[in-house]
Amino acid sequence: MKQKTILVVGGAGYIGSHQVKLLDQRGYDVVVYDNLSTGYRDLITVDNFEEGDLADKNRLGEVFSKYQIDAVMHFAAFSQVGESVKDPAKYYRNNVTNVINLLDIMLEYSVKNFIFSSTAAVYGEPEEIPIKESQAKAPINPYGRSKLMVEEILKDYDRAYGLKYTCFRYFNASGADDSGRIGEKHDPETHLIPLILQTLLGERDEIYIFGTDYDTKDGSCIRDFVHVNDLADAHIKGLERLFEGGSSEVFNLGSGAGYSVKEIIDEAKEITGVDFKVVEGERRDGDPAILIADSSKVKQVLKWEPKYTLNDIIRTAWNWHKHN
Repeated sequence: MKQKTILVVGGAGYIGSHQVKLLDQRGYDVVVYDNLSTGYRDLITVDNFEEGDLADKNRLGEVFSKYQIDAVMHFAAFSQVGESVKDPAKYYRNNVTNVINLLDIMLEYSVKNFIFSSTAAVYGEPEEIPIKESQAKAPINPYGRSKLMVEEILKDYDRAYGLKYTCFRYFNASGADDSGRIGEKHDPETHLIPLILQTLLGERDEIYIFGTDYDTKDGSCIRDFVHVNDLADAHIKGLERLFEGGSSEVFNLGSGAGYSVKEIIDEAKEITGVDFKVVEGERRDGDPAILIADSSKVKQVLKWEPKYTLNDIIRTAWNWHKHN
């Protein structure tokens, strides 16, 4: 039987590149489609790379004509919350319009299995912790709204055209592949763990804690961190469920555990043996005190369990940052 071919859109980015590597390891044929605007050619670990933009339907059509694609995974969204507020048009164009382009080409070539990376930002300010999938969706920025729009579009495409999907609402993707071959690099960098590691390496002068007076165990915000390879594993389980005829579904994807900013900093110091300057500052607008996923649904339906601990997340990320 022919091995299934998966098109990974945004496969040169942080999460996409880890997904590509794991799909390849699991025996899938993988094709990467990326415009390299925020991705990196050196993060791609397979041979089939097609450079192109989702706005270019002709280029997409060429790729679908060239390969017999069985499913598509989407990791090509812009994801900076602050930038989405300053330039919402950029976010709606790429995160919504371009996804519609992709879905339309998929239907044209009778490809009806779609994995979509969504976000915990669709919930906005959470009603309760941990956050269940059934909670009200009330995003507070254009980034979160763009992802929720696509979730709604996918419901309509399923109903009208039979396109089946699995949406994963990420919490904080983190860590790096154990090989040290691929890892997290953004420009600019906004994620906590890479910022800490850049400080450890002397690339930054200090790390900022935004708010130390929250109603939490140590006064700093608490967040749910999940290793990028655990994320990639869940995506493959979601994909295989679709191949087996499973219905469209939405899952939270987090570890279900919460770590404070101060705990992350202390763990990084412990693992690396390096001390660094920490500055305690004022709260940022729109930062909830606690964000933790209820991941019981994905564990039950997909039989998924995160394998990596916080120690693993920081250790693998440190290994990547030291050598890159």
